[in-house]
Amino acid sequence: MGATSGAVWGRAEQQDFRSRVRGTLLGAAVGDALGGPVDTLGLDEIRTSYGPEGLVDLPYGYGRRGAVTHHTQLMLFSVDGLIRAQVRRDTGAWHPPTDLHRAYLRWAATQRDWGPDERRKDDGWLAREEWLYARRDPSRALLLGLGDETMGTLDSPKNPGESGPEAVARSAPFGLLVGWEPQLVVQLAVECAAQTHGHPVACLSAGAYAVIVHGLARGESLDGAVQRALSLLAPRPGHEPVTDALQHALGAVRQGMPNPARVEDLVGEGTAEGLLACSVYCALVGEDVRHGLCLAVNQGGPSGAAGILTGGLLGALHGETALPPAWLAELEGRPTILELADDFAMEMTQGPALHGPAGSSPGWLARYPRA
Repeated sequence: MGATSGAVWGRAEQQDFRSRVRGTLLGAAVGDALGGPVDTLGLDEIRTSYGPEGLVDLPYGYGRRGAVTHHTQLMLFSVDGLIRAQVRRDTGAWHPPTDLHRAYLRWAATQRDWGPDERRKDDGWLAREEWLYARRDPSRALLLGLGDETMGTLDSPKNPGESGPEAVARSAPFGLLVGWEPQLVVQLAVECAAQTHGHPVACLSAGAYAVIVHGLARGESLDGAVQRALSLLAPRPGHEPVTDALQHALGAVRQGMPNPARVEDLVGEGTAEGLLACSVYCALVGEDVRHGLCLAVNQGGPSGAAGILTGGLLGALHGETALPPAWLAELEGRPTILELADDFAMEMTQGPALHGPAGSSPGWLARYPRA
C-alpha cells in the first residue's frame, strides 16, 4: 500500500485543513454524545422522554451531559494509529493496517484495565488519558475482534458475519489522509474494518464513508464525494447493498421535507449500510449542523452511530466553526480531541519536514513512538 506525497501547503490551506480535521473529530464526538444516551430507545420513547420534538439538546448519559461512547473512543485511537503510521512511513516495515491494529489493541486494553499502565511506555500519551478508560457499552463484536493479538484481514476477517456500524463509525480519520489517492483511502478503511467486522457490508461501508470524508476534507461537495464513493465501490464484490443504500439516500433528498419516518426507512435494520445512508441524507438535508444531527438521532435505530457518522460528515464539510458552541463546551474529552486533531493536521501538512531519526523528533511528534 502506498500514498502520494503531499504538495506544499500554504498558510490558508493549512488553516482550512486544520479546521476540517477539528470539525470532523469534534462533530463526530458531539453527534455521538447527542445520540448515545438514546441508542436503545424507539422514536416514541424518545418523544416521551424529551418532548414532542424529540431530542433537541445534549442529553444526560453516563452521569453527565456530553459524554461520548465507545464509538468516539475508537475513532480517537484510529487517529493515534494513523499518526504513528505516517511517522513510520519512511521505514522498511511500513504497513498502516498493522499500526491501526496496534492502536485498537491499545483501546481494548482500556476496556480491561482500571487505568493507564506506566509499564507500557510505548502505548503513548493517548492511552494515558484516564477518561478513555470508561467502558461505554462496546459491542461484543469489538471485544471479540480485539480479544487477542491476531489481526483480522480481508482474507481472514474477524467476525465475518458481523455487519454492524461500529467499524464505519471509527473510519472518519482515514478520510483525513488528504495526501492519499481516494482508492487507497477506501482500501485502508476496508482492511481495518475487517479487524473486527468482517462482513462485506461493514467493510465496504467503512470504505465508502472514509472516501466521502476524504472528498469533503479536500473541499468537494457532499454530493460529489458520494458520487466518487459510488464509482470506487462499483468494481468491488458485494458492493450492491452499500451502493443501493447510498443511492436510496440521494433519492430520499428529492422526496420532500425530511422527517423521522424517512430517516428510519434509510436506517433499516441498523446495519452499517443503513447508518451510512442515514448520515449522508441528514448531512445533505440538514439546515445546519444542529438540525442535521437532531434529524439523525431522532429515530429508533442506533442513534449513537447515526450521530457520529452525521457529525463527522458535517464537520468535514463545514469546519470547526459551524459546530454548536454550547454543545462543544460540554463535550467530554474536548481538550484531548483538539490536541489529537492538531497533531494530525500538523503531521499531514508539515510532518515530512519534521521527521528525523528515531528518538530525535521535535516536540509533539516525539509523543508518537515509532515502535
